[in-house]
Amino acid sequence: MPGWQEWKGGGERVHHPKGLCLFVLCLQFEAFCAGGLAPGWSLMVQGQADSGEDKFEINFLSETGDIAFHIKPRFSSATLVGNAFQGGRWGEEEVSSVFPLSPGEPFEMEVSSDGEHFHVYVQEHKVLQFPHRQRPLAAITRVRVLSDHRLAQVDLAKRSLNWG
Repeated sequence: MPGWQEWKGGGERVHHPKGLCLFVLCLQFEAFCAGGLAPGWSLMVQGQADSGEDKFEINFLSETGDIAFHIKPRFSSATLVGNAFQGGRWGEEEVSSVFPLSPGEPFEMEVSSDGEHFHVYVQEHKVLQFPHRQRPLAAITRVRVLSDHRLAQVDLAKRSLNWG
């Protein structure tokens, strides 16, 4: 990935940019780009939901430490939640009841970005379209995948803009 630096690991604990502990999830993947996010970037996560617990999330972070986009499957309510943490506060959640995940089953989640929205696909089903709350997009310089589920693969790549 040109311009992106990756870190893949497990077992390290990560703390929220504002100093709060993130439910003791393990940092499974982190990538940084000084040039920031641009339309066409796509994050693909493949793994297995070992349990029905809510122990998986993806965060796109700005250079100031705010969470420009937070995506979290909630097995407990069979929903997928998108939100942003800016200026020390969470915004209004956007909730999708399209939830094609099952405990104990493999999953594939893709998060893509165009000029106006993040697009979230799970098992090739579009489950959420989240408007960019962080401007400019280039200020989004880091992506983190936190999970206690087994992740088989995480890829971040520049793709064409062909979302339907």
